[in-house]
Amino acid sequence: MFQLDLRSRVPIYEQLVEKLKELIIHEVFQKDEQLPSVRALAGDLTINPNTIQKAYRELEHQGYIYSIPGKGKFVSPQAHATNNEKVKKMKKDLIKLISEALYLGINKEEILSLISEAEQTVKGGGSSD
Repeated sequence: MFQLDLRSRVPIYEQLVEKLKELIIHEVFQKDEQLPSVRALAGDLTINPNTIQKAYRELEHQGYIYSIPGKGKFVSPQAHATNNEKVKKMKKDLIKLISEALYLGINKEEILSLISEAEQTVKGGGSSD
C-alpha cells in the first residue's frame, strides 16, 4: 500500500497519519469504506499495532475517519470539512508560503497554476508532471 521511512525523524505514527490522509484525499479510500484492521496493517507494515492504533485515533480526532465498535474504522463522508480550526491554521500557513514564494520570484500566474494542478490531483485528474 505504502512505505514508511523508519530512519526519518518524523515519528512513524505521524508518517502513517499523513499517508492515510493522502489516500483519503485522493479517494484511494472512498467515503464509508472500511480501513484495514489494526492487526492487518501492523502485519503488512511490520510495525507495532499500538502505532497503528495511535494513528487511527489521530485520524478520527481530525475527522478523517470514524469508528464503529466491533466493526472497525471507516472513512468519513465529509472528512475535508470537519475541522474548522485546522482550516484556519492551514489558511494562515498558506498565506506565509505564498508570501515567501512571491518574495522568491514565483509569479502569481505560476501560483495559480499550482493551485489548479493541486485541485485536479484532488479531484482525481492526476498531475501534469
